[in-house]
Amino acid sequence: QVQLVESGGGSVQAGESLRLSCSASKDIHRVYSIGWFRQAPGKEREAVAAISFTGRYIDYADFVKGRFTVSRDNSKNAYLQMNNLQPDDSAMYYCAAQAGGTSETRLEASAYTYWGQGTQVTVSS
Repeated sequence: QVQLVESGGGSVQAGESLRLSCSASKDIHRVYSIGWFRQAPGKEREAVAAISFTGRYIDYADFVKGRFTVSRDNSKNAYLQMNNLQPDDSAMYYCAAQAGGTSETRLEASAYTYWGQGTQVTVSS
């Protein structure tokens, strides 16, 4: 079992930045890939970014367009740096963990076993 807790969300203006954190209840380095997902009201959940269990491989959704950076430390934490935020980025952001993970699964929500409660990001124009 892994518990995940997100933090760092908030309300910002368009063009500003936020850094989201995902803290696990135990060491997840070299065991679990971490994915970031988001869901806006009335929309389906979508993948944002993912980082492999070693940290060597990173995947981004096309809409990120170089604005977001995912990273992780060698213990319990993962991060999502979001720059040049736009109103369309407003959503609840979730981190999730899957044991192992491949390029085919890291951006697939169904492949993830553990999920955090989410942190709200609101971007106003």
